[in-house]
Amino acid sequence: MPLYEFACRKCEHTFEELVFGDERVECPKCSGTKLERLLSTPARPQSAPSTGGMPMACNSDGPPCGPQCGRFT
Repeated sequence: MPLYEFACRKCEHTFEELVFGDERVECPKCSGTKLERLLSTPARPQSAPSTGGMPMACNSDGPPCGPQCGRFT
């Protein structure tokens, strides 16, 4: 049951909808069926460390601490 993001071509409302198989989707605002499925960016897993886009500082002399290690840049 994928979650898709849509934009209604009639009223320009954007919304997300769970779609099961060939289920027909309609706009919750105007009930329009002329929809455009948008490309959504996947969310970062919550277990991933938040580095703010900057590599982590690594002061270790051991093996690299992972892909976020500052020694890879």
